[in-house]
Amino acid sequence: MALDGIKVATFDCYGTLVDWEGGAAAFLYDLCLRHGDDSPPPGRELRNRWEAIQFEIVSGGAYRPYKHVLADSLGAWMQERGLAWDPKEGDAIVRAMRSWQPFPDTRPALTRAREDGLRLVIVSNTDRDIIEHTLRHLEVPFDDVVTAEDCGAYKPADTVFQQALERIGEPPEAVLHVAFGFKYDLPPAERAGMRTAWVNRHAEAPPGDARRDYEWRDLWGLAELAAG
Repeated sequence: MALDGIKVATFDCYGTLVDWEGGAAAFLYDLCLRHGDDSPPPGRELRNRWEAIQFEIVSGGAYRPYKHVLADSLGAWMQERGLAWDPKEGDAIVRAMRSWQPFPDTRPALTRAREDGLRLVIVSNTDRDIIEHTLRHLEVPFDDVVTAEDCGAYKPADTVFQQALERIGEPPEAVLHVAFGFKYDLPPAERAGMRTAWVNRHAEAPPGDARRDYEWRDLWGLAELAAG
């Protein structure tokens, strides 16, 4: 059997199922324009720097709600670019995140995988009241959704994957974690004993020490795996 004992697929949500990169890049580029920067660099560069700041925040210190992380990382990013901070921008990025849309392959590929018997679980660095909006856009019935708010911690902390496995109730080798990024997801999932799949949508070169069991350009790779 192609699944080789895999019963559950867990997913990073934003960036794997939902176009987080495009949504964030568009938001940040527009923010620059609204604050009088008429010639900002491409949205991809803006997003990469903001994400690096966010990673530093979630990787250290005590847990805080993701809405606070979004506001703090955005404020630090704006200060770095010489843009005046307004708390309303923190509210704006939360609203924007609630509206970001799935990739075109997400819904049909996950529906196919579910029809072939695979359980689907989201493991996401977010708050419940944000991801509830995202679930409306996904329109896929997930078996469970595990958030940073539930765990009191953010990926790549090992406790997130440990708590997810406890809720799933299957041995780690029966769980495949599917994600687009190495920094937050694949190494801690591997440490937990889960198998891993990299959704490499942009045909990027992996980090030098990167390990994964599968690599796909989109989520149809998972659907094909589940179909056998």
